[in-house]
Amino acid sequence: MALTVPPPRSPIDGGLARWYEHELGWATAAGPPVQLVTGLRFDVLELPAAAGRGVLRRLGAAVGPVALMGRRMRLLVAAGSAEELPGLLDWLEWGGISLDLAMLGTDGRMTAPVPPGLRPAGRGGSGTPDAAVWLRAPEPGREVESSLPALRPSLGGRPADAGRPCLVRLVAAAAAECHRVRLLSAARGRRPEPEAGAAAQQRGAQRFASS
Repeated sequence: MALTVPPPRSPIDGGLARWYEHELGWATAAGPPVQLVTGLRFDVLELPAAAGRGVLRRLGAAVGPVALMGRRMRLLVAAGSAEELPGLLDWLEWGGISLDLAMLGTDGRMTAPVPPGLRPAGRGGSGTPDAAVWLRAPEPGREVESSLPALRPSLGGRPADAGRPCLVRLVAAAAAECHRVRLLSAARGRRPEPEAGAAAQQRGAQRFASS
């Protein structure tokens, strides 16, 4: 019976994996390309880049590390958040509406962006136009997890958790921006969303404003 042996890492891929493993303590999976394992130290909220830019404008600093790959934006959130997404969307009255919004959680994989200052030898910039890049990179030497959006802690939670960005606000903003992008696309020639979708957008915005 033949055994499948993964190809050896190139010097570039090996250096990239070592950076994440040693500087941040994040698990990686061999490539190419090198993958970051989600569901251990963080989960990932993934959405269209156009919607993601709207989220960044809305929330500013209340967002953790952010990566971009092609037309998809990936926002790092606290581990375990993927399990909360369906319930949050229902609570925010976005349940059942197609939003092009997804989560990467346990056993997921995210292509590892090249960290700032670590440039592949013999390649210009970060490689191909669709290569994964950091828009807001995690900082080595700091506890990245404490800066990731999470559900607001209970009254008995750790004091350090009180200043963490709120996952509910992030999901509310992401859902509203995803729906806005879909409506704009429809207005440019595609079939418009039903009226119920616009009403849900207004209700979601109201909940976002009061959160």
